[in-house]
Amino acid sequence: MITMIVGEIANFVAYAFAPALLVTPLGALSIIISAVLAHIILREKLHIFGVLGCVLCVVGSTAIVLHAPQEREIESVTELWQMAMEPAFLLYATLVITCAIILIFHFIPQYGQTHIMVYIGVCSLLGSLSVMGVKALGIAMKLTLSGVNQLVYPQTWIFAIIVATFLLTQLNYLNKALDTFNTAVVSPIYYVMFTSLTILASVIMFKDWDRQSPTQVITELCGFVTILSGTFLLHKTKDMVDGVSTSSPIRLAKHVEEDGYNGLEGIPLRRQESMRS
Repeated sequence: MITMIVGEIANFVAYAFAPALLVTPLGALSIIISAVLAHIILREKLHIFGVLGCVLCVVGSTAIVLHAPQEREIESVTELWQMAMEPAFLLYATLVITCAIILIFHFIPQYGQTHIMVYIGVCSLLGSLSVMGVKALGIAMKLTLSGVNQLVYPQTWIFAIIVATFLLTQLNYLNKALDTFNTAVVSPIYYVMFTSLTILASVIMFKDWDRQSPTQVITELCGFVTILSGTFLLHKTKDMVDGVSTSSPIRLAKHVEEDGYNGLEGIPLRRQESMRS
């Protein structure tokens, strides 16, 4: 728990010194470290495709780091507030909040237990806005510690309220997704949607790509796609032993496993195993 808290604090600080376009995709490095530690400490077998997935994540991360845009100099939290009030970002924020409300009040009661994209959609949409708020808070704290007090501005506290509200909502529905569906399915889908929307929000609010050449932008996108490929490969093959997956690809919901029935064939899983043997 202590190391997790320290890691999250370091992640928070990173947003104050680097663009979200750089920080967010590099979260895939934690997947590599987790896979390696699980192999060393927990004696979990790391399949050859898992190793390939780790390599892809490293290559993609390197491409993004080498071509990431420089952090924009911000002198006051009011400057960040002006960026957030621009028409393009206001339109994006309005669409995100509207879609999240529709998902929460209309789709989750009907499809939350059967469609994985409903929960993950809420988490990813609100997560993209929460990252923008976290970055604004991080910059405000950096300026405050450097001697320019930003706590006197009401915008700082508005950003803090936005972050707290969206983070609590995001964690709530992420926990519901993990409780309902398999982690191996939730994690890669959530990473892809959350990272993609965060990059989009950062590009709209901070205009990161305006200061870059088309070659740099394309290279960053290729690096991001490479990371996504490595992440999917890691999660898809984490249960593989000698080329055979130990988990059925058609079972997504946890309640299916707990009940011991295969919903497509209507045959108890244990009975299926005995029939195969």
